[in-house]
Amino acid sequence: MRWTLIAAVVAANLAFAGLAATFDYPGVLAEPPGRILAAFAANQAVVSAWFLLLAVSALALVPAAVLLGRLLPPGPAAALSMPVGVLAGLVQALGLLRWPYAVPALAHAADPGAAETTFAALHGYLGTGIGETLGYLLTAAWTALVLAALPRSPRWFAVAGVVSAVAIAAGVLTPLAVPGADLVNFAGYVVWSVWALVLAVLRDRLLPPQQVHA
Repeated sequence: MRWTLIAAVVAANLAFAGLAATFDYPGVLAEPPGRILAAFAANQAVVSAWFLLLAVSALALVPAAVLLGRLLPPGPAAALSMPVGVLAGLVQALGLLRWPYAVPALAHAADPGAAETTFAALHGYLGTGIGETLGYLLTAAWTALVLAALPRSPRWFAVAGVVSAVAIAAGVLTPLAVPGADLVNFAGYVVWSVWALVLAVLRDRLLPPQQVHA
């Protein structure tokens, strides 16, 4: 669990930084579909690779959630954390994989108008609807369930987890044009990344000895 979660967090932040540098992500998503597709086509190979890495990092949450769920003391929160964590990783990966597998064809389509319409539909359904909205809610729920199942988490660790979960969940307000929702969501993921790394590094302190070595 430890190295899987660390790898997922490091890969996600590396991919996000790469996309910010090469694709102006996520700011570019505010542009019209035609401009997004043009920006994607201008650096397609690199941008696709970064999105693929971001999707793989999301998928890494699947085994991490299962392994951690087995280490947590038995109880409703621990049991529920596994399917919630698995779903959180899957829906985020599903939304992200549209970039390396569907968007390239749209970026070079013979009919730009139809391509932009299709892109907007995919972005709304796979991106905003599944990858982001469900991803935000499930990630926040998984974080809360892990905290509820941990028998002895320090107060600062619990506070950081709760704050990050609430901030991540606030991302569902972004499509409603709520001012600052996107920035709160971004800050939530930054805090969550630190929280997840601490969870992995301090696993032995946070879990009962018999659970750690199970």
